[in-house]
Amino acid sequence: MFEQLDEVSARFQAINDQLMRPDLTPKDLMELNKERSQIEPIVDKYTILKSSTQERADNELLLEDDDEEIKSMAKEEIQRLNEEIETLESELQILLLPKDPNDEKNIILEMRAGTGGDEAALFAGELFQMYARFAGKKGWQVDVMNMSEGTKGGTKEVIAAINGDQVFSYLKYEAGVHRVQRVPETETQGRVHTSACTVAVMPEAEEVDIKIDEKDIRVDVFRASGPGGQSVNTTDSAVRITHLPTNMVVQCQDEKSQLKNKNKAMKVLRARLYEKMQGELDAERAEERRSMVKSGDRSEKIRTYNFPQDRCTDHRISLTAHNLPKLFSGELEELIDAIRAHFQADMLRGLEK
Repeated sequence: MFEQLDEVSARFQAINDQLMRPDLTPKDLMELNKERSQIEPIVDKYTILKSSTQERADNELLLEDDDEEIKSMAKEEIQRLNEEIETLESELQILLLPKDPNDEKNIILEMRAGTGGDEAALFAGELFQMYARFAGKKGWQVDVMNMSEGTKGGTKEVIAAINGDQVFSYLKYEAGVHRVQRVPETETQGRVHTSACTVAVMPEAEEVDIKIDEKDIRVDVFRASGPGGQSVNTTDSAVRITHLPTNMVVQCQDEKSQLKNKNKAMKVLRARLYEKMQGELDAERAEERRSMVKSGDRSEKIRTYNFPQDRCTDHRISLTAHNLPKLFSGELEELIDAIRAHFQADMLRGLEK
């Protein structure tokens, strides 16, 4: 690990030297600053680690002192420094883990009501609002691209782009089947029902990642339906794009402008094709993607929200949290951090084998 840390520190110094050059292009400046910001936390912690290690060595020399009080103080300092060094080394191990190349990307979030009928649609709507509120707290932008409402409210399906800093890094582990247990508003006898919805989280693909030939797509326009403004139902503004080689179909009717709807649909199509390409390149990633949403059946779940008991259980890491109103208000940081830490620990164990 320390050899790797020395290499990172040397690279950090080299970047600082390059940033002093007067002939840097704006593009080079942006790329260097981006790389610098990525490795600066590692260098900062490594600097503290080296300082603490030296301080411990200095205190170990004091153990040879004839003054018992000095020796006692040195022992206390060594114990404190041992704990500090252990924590720093663990944190640095995580920071040095191989980066997911998609972590910095924006995402396309797709949610669909699964088993449970009207109650599943109501839950899907609440779950989407939960992520939208979390995004707001993180300073991210949420752009709804397509939404289909349930017959009694809620959301049968929603596709949204979420743009911001490290969005995929935070939300990638939210993909899967989410299950809810509660008494629905439509239930007259007070019985607890179980419903589910699926969440898919795909890194947004740029045009440089996925190039789509015009001859490979068919674009159909049609009249939009549902809410969306006074003129939404009077013009053929909705767009459906079919990717002929894969038979993927994407549609968007959120905007009044046909061009805007086409651009949004192309963004979703690129994300889906990028995810497909990633899966084909990496068999393990493909399996993860295929199991991401499964069928939406209640038994296939990553998380359960139990309203009668006011608890949320993430089944992958056996973590239970309480205060569902807090979670649905967008306070997800603690839960997401625990899940990220769990999978980071898994990666560490894999590297150690």
